[in-house]
Amino acid sequence: MATSEVPQSHISRWWRVVGGLSMNLALGSLYAWSVFVAPLEKEFGWKRADTSNVFTIAVVVFALTFILAGRLQDKFGPLWVSLTGGVLVSLGFFLCAFTHSLTYLFVCFGFIGGLGNGFGYATPIPVMAKWFPDKRGLAVGLAVGGYGGGSAIFGPLANLKLIPAYGVHTTFMILGAIFLVMTVFGALLLRNPPTGYRPAGWTPPPASKAAATTYDFSPGEVLRTPAFYFMWVAYALGTSAGLMVISQLVPFAKSMAIPSAALQTMTLVVGAVGNASGRILSGWMSDALGRLNVLRLMIGISMVAMPVLYMTGGSVGALYVVVFVVYWCYGTQLSVNGSATADFWGTRNAGLNYGMLFTAWGVAGIIGPRIGGVLFDKYKNYEMAFYAAAALAAVALLSELAARRPQIPAAARGTAKAPATA
Repeated sequence: MATSEVPQSHISRWWRVVGGLSMNLALGSLYAWSVFVAPLEKEFGWKRADTSNVFTIAVVVFALTFILAGRLQDKFGPLWVSLTGGVLVSLGFFLCAFTHSLTYLFVCFGFIGGLGNGFGYATPIPVMAKWFPDKRGLAVGLAVGGYGGGSAIFGPLANLKLIPAYGVHTTFMILGAIFLVMTVFGALLLRNPPTGYRPAGWTPPPASKAAATTYDFSPGEVLRTPAFYFMWVAYALGTSAGLMVISQLVPFAKSMAIPSAALQTMTLVVGAVGNASGRILSGWMSDALGRLNVLRLMIGISMVAMPVLYMTGGSVGALYVVVFVVYWCYGTQLSVNGSATADFWGTRNAGLNYGMLFTAWGVAGIIGPRIGGVLFDKYKNYEMAFYAAAALAAVALLSELAARRPQIPAAARGTAKAPATA
């Protein structure tokens, strides 16, 4: 395949990062869900397990939609897929303003919002992987870092300003309007590079731990590699721990007698900064250290941090530090698994291939919030939830340790060569 260079491609491709960042800042409002929990429970008398189901539905629909959206992105390009996602997320928030029942909230925030997240999130990772073969981990991390950082902006804005001033219903409406502007702007910047694109002056390096395969696996071939299944299990269980904390963070801080709404909400900011930092900096680290090595390290840290978070949660300073660590480890998995998919199985079908792996996050969306909501309702505290999350992270670590870089199918080995294993 002939290569091509685009005039001013360096400037052009960094604008793609800006587009992905704008898109994901709005989509990342999903992680601010916990600020809506207390007002809705107070108004309607719902239980914690009930409100946890709203988040679970959104995550599951998000993950399942990602497969279809990834396939459409691979076939038709990112523009219309990302625009669809932005409109649906904005519509879902706007309709939540008229919430009157759990079923209605399941449809608006869970189903419509989940659909929007699936379509919107499906585009930045493949786009960055194609524009940045030289800095793939960093570029993907920067683009998806916005998803982690969105709750740092919109969580405090909603909890400390909008909800007290206007109520939870009007807050949903205001946020829907803001998200529409942000996602449309981001979608208009997301474009694929020309076929065979290489950055000016860049040549593929010798095989390394973070080097990309020269062979594009079909989805069927991906499903025949053992690495897919080990990575899927690790992704599902590793992110379950993080999603348990994310779905319950503000109520957890309140249960630990953190003294004010401002200090409780600050946990969202700290967590969001950790989430974004993990996506960006761990992505950058994985360019040098290898994708699997970084994933193993961060899942191991998460396993230890989960019970530590519960044990130190009554101290504001300690709570912030460990929340930052937990979110960092969680964000790493969302960033580095995306880069690993492009490296291990190629970029041509990256949207669909990552969509298949991303179904693991949908399963995590069932496990994590349910652990938090159900065990809290049973024991009236979060202790067992945190220990259960640590156990899941331990199994995830074992699965990630068993994963190896996939080998190119035997029939194709004469024309393509896999890089060194990581």
